Amino acid sequence: MVGVSDRREFRDLATPEAAREAIASLSLAPSPETVPLDEARGRVLAERVDAAIDVPGFDRASMDGYAVRARDTFGADESDPRTLALIGSVHAGAKPDVTVEPGTCAEISTGAVLPPGADAVVMVERTDDLGGEIEVRTAVAPGDSVMFAGTDIAAGSRALGPGTRLTPREIGLLSALGVDEVPVRGRPRVGIVSTGDELVRPGEELDADRGEIYDVNSNTIAAGVADAGGDPVLYPHAGDDYDEMERLLRRAADECDLVLSSGSTSASAVDVIYRVIEDRGDLLLHGVAVKPGKPMLVGRIDPPDGVAGDDRESEQSAYVGLPGYPVSALTIFRTFVAPAIRRAAGLPEPRTATLTGEFAVRERYSEGRMRLMPVGLVGRGTGTGTGTESSASVAATDPDDDLLVYPVDKGSGATTSLVEADGVVEVPADTEYVAAGERVEVQLFSPDVRPPRLLGVGEDDPLLSRLLDRVDRPRYLPVGSREGLRRLRDGVPDLAVVAGPTSREVDSEELGAWTREWGLVVAPDADTAVDGLAALVDEAVRFVNRDRNAGLRATFDAALDDLAAARDVSRGALADAIDGYDLTVKAHESPARAVLGGKADVGLGLGATAEALDLDFVSLGHERVALRASPDRVGKPAVRELAAALADADVDLPGYQMA
Repeated sequence: MVGVSDRREFRDLATPEAAREAIASLSLAPSPETVPLDEARGRVLAERVDAAIDVPGFDRASMDGYAVRARDTFGADESDPRTLALIGSVHAGAKPDVTVEPGTCAEISTGAVLPPGADAVVMVERTDDLGGEIEVRTAVAPGDSVMFAGTDIAAGSRALGPGTRLTPREIGLLSALGVDEVPVRGRPRVGIVSTGDELVRPGEELDADRGEIYDVNSNTIAAGVADAGGDPVLYPHAGDDYDEMERLLRRAADECDLVLSSGSTSASAVDVIYRVIEDRGDLLLHGVAVKPGKPMLVGRIDPPDGVAGDDRESEQSAYVGLPGYPVSALTIFRTFVAPAIRRAAGLPEPRTATLTGEFAVRERYSEGRMRLMPVGLVGRGTGTGTGTESSASVAATDPDDDLLVYPVDKGSGATTSLVEADGVVEVPADTEYVAAGERVEVQLFSPDVRPPRLLGVGEDDPLLSRLLDRVDRPRYLPVGSREGLRRLRDGVPDLAVVAGPTSREVDSEELGAWTREWGLVVAPDADTAVDGLAALVDEAVRFVNRDRNAGLRATFDAALDDLAAARDVSRGALADAIDGYDLTVKAHESPARAVLGGKADVGLGLGATAEALDLDFVSLGHERVALRASPDRVGKPAVRELAAALADADVDLPGYQMA
């Protein structure tokens, strides 16, 4: 029996902040694991996932019509149509068995593979079937009504970053990439022990005359653990016997990352659990200045065969003792413990499913139908937190008033639209436009959705992908340097990544820069020797270019200007002589992938990409890449984190140097 003098009294109660610090000092995070994709919903990525293939994996028609050579339609209109010979048809899911030669066309279905020779599709509504011949009443350019391989997401692109929670949206993207298993953060294994001689498990017979009560806390806390992203393990309830308590807690410590008990934490004479922790672990805290829930313990427990010395702490399991009353136990759990479990599991703090924000840009509509507009969210000030603050501090610095809402719409066929959007804004049918600055209500995709801490746009780049891995909850839209600067001017993103020469002046602050070697990526077994830019003009080689928004394209065009000046001709004349100059792709690795797949002889690309894919490379120089932030976002924590990551970067990519 414990005498009155042995009772533990609460003195100098810890503050809530001290309790959070004590729990934060505990190690709860388990090792990462790999799980099948069909078991990955709700898990959190432990590593970045890059696209190993193009999506789509082939050039495909985006509408019903006729596959043509674009140049065969030049000049065609309603009064002066062009007539092409119909040579066959191509249907979705079938390999083309026709080749589009000059003066011919092939009927094609939406989603079908673009046949060899064709570089555009004329929609069926702008044609007439003359029986064996097709009259084309409009001109098309190369690429019109074609979704080229890698348009949705390109091989080598950053698909999802570490820390991404896998919802059905991300599962869909991973499925499109052919991923069948993913590396995820482990779920903290949490042992739950309810204490007290009076407790009876639900389903067992209750003797009220003896003062027995059903064990409410075990299942309640287990549900809370699961909701917070942990893996709950229920143990038999323990009485108030010291030896049994020690055995049970040390067994749980051996099998779990965190042990939770409820009851036996107050200053009663029969409460023994604090003595177990002092004797068989480390007691960090006993009692918190909060109501309800004052009798709270924080510490560490030795496993049954715990080691001594410097390695002891690494072998111990984290421990938190909750009050015995169910309301107090659940309150303390949700306030102090659940956030720690979520952090260990890599999960964000929960939010409400609806919020309001300020619409960032003027968006026209006037289609006479209700619109569920996909939108993204970004905080303008210092307020999306660092990922380590308490839920209270995050809420205080992340108000809805600070949120910008911007439209996200890459087309119904683009899987990435779902990943880049946080929710939808319902636009009534009679709405002509949503005004910039208008307050809108956003229906989040789930209560767990939180705005990204960093929104960046601009050039895609291998080094940038590495830097983004060092920022919590970033979102990056690889729209190219030119479009990135336009969006930065409009005030939506925090920063833009800009490469190459640009004529657009945007008020911004440079946070850092690097250079990357660029040039021509060539197949090792190419039939024609390619030794410089002139070879694209003078030799019969198939070339793959970058789109006009890319900084790399601007650098290439500047070099082409220099060659044109040296030859005293126009750049347009040289461009016309390059086979494929106007056939462009979006991502930095896409031209190299086209060369690797035999679709082209030469591609515009980076030295780092050529080395990664074992391709030959003809260097044409180095171009500068800069991080340029909106002046009113420079102080935002995530922006500072990215700038610091660049300043500390160990650049080991071929052809890269800090500027």
